[in-house]
Amino acid sequence: MKQSRGAFYLALALLLAGAGCNTDSLPPASGFASVSGVVVDSATNAPVAGAVVTMDTVLTATTDAAGHFSFDKVPSGLNDYAVQAKGYQTLTSTATVEPGKPFTLNVPLAQAPPT
Repeated sequence: MKQSRGAFYLALALLLAGAGCNTDSLPPASGFASVSGVVVDSATNAPVAGAVVTMDTVLTATTDAAGHFSFDKVPSGLNDYAVQAKGYQTLTSTATVEPGKPFTLNVPLAQAPPT
């Protein structure tokens, strides 16, 4: 009987410890959305490969050969972003991402003026 009572208290302690880990300090999954898009040359509409897309100074992605990029989980709300590529002017702007709704960001980059 003492052994089963000890097992009961151990199970109860583990259950309570696990419940204590469930805090509301983390945003719910619905507070995020996927963001994807394409970076193109503003004059020729050709894809820009190797461009670095940064969202809220934390998330970064590099475009593939077709100019595509994607982020799986971007916090909802206003998100500042920057796009940089060799030979192009850096573009900075803001996008409003709605929770749970995929967001498409198509970015035309202007070529850098000759130096």
